[in-house]
Amino acid sequence: MDKVNKFQGIIWAVVLISLWSANLAYWIQVDFSWSDPFVYLSILIQTHLYTGLFITSHDAIHGVVYAENPRLNHAIGRFCTILFAFNDYSTLRAKHHLHHAHVNTEGDPDVHQGPFLLWWFKFIWQYVTWKQVLAMAITYNVLKIWFPMWNLILFWELPAILSTLQLFIFGTYLPHRGEHAPDNKQQSRSQSRNHVWAFISCYFFGYHFEHHAHPYLPWYKLPQAKDESLA
Repeated sequence: MDKVNKFQGIIWAVVLISLWSANLAYWIQVDFSWSDPFVYLSILIQTHLYTGLFITSHDAIHGVVYAENPRLNHAIGRFCTILFAFNDYSTLRAKHHLHHAHVNTEGDPDVHQGPFLLWWFKFIWQYVTWKQVLAMAITYNVLKIWFPMWNLILFWELPAILSTLQLFIFGTYLPHRGEHAPDNKQQSRSQSRNHVWAFISCYFFGYHFEHHAHPYLPWYKLPQAKDESLA
């Protein structure tokens, strides 16, 4: 059992990367019909799998994908951010540690308060780089040689964009918006306990108070922390 727990983070990373790759590999080349409901279901599934890639890189930032080997841990995180629209792992890592160290203060790069759309724009803009945009553009034009344009847009690009919205809503906006009690050291709140919805919405990241209180816990252990906080 200890050996299983030791590699649990890697196992989950492999599962999520494999599912993301398999779903994309199928839909990126299939001759689909706009009237097929499975097309839209697959977009939502791919969005959720994109979110899983980001959550894996997030856990790597906290060193909990594979704590036994930091180099391998961060390599997995970096690989996931590359798959997620060529994001920069080093930038994400630096700013996320600032978020935890200065949550909901002027030193927090993620929390801006204010209107939803403006906050989301600021949230995304600080992580987008010209290198990322260039890499996406080159990759798109290369892939377009072999795969249909709409397949690339619907199953590769659109889910990545929707995933940033999913991550922002459940991992930043809802947990941190508005005022928090002065004695709330985590300056965050959690969604109500519902493990099924918590997984569907954002891999239990809506249990955000628990994440800030226990940043060393990987995403799949947050339900246990939530249960203990209500015990």
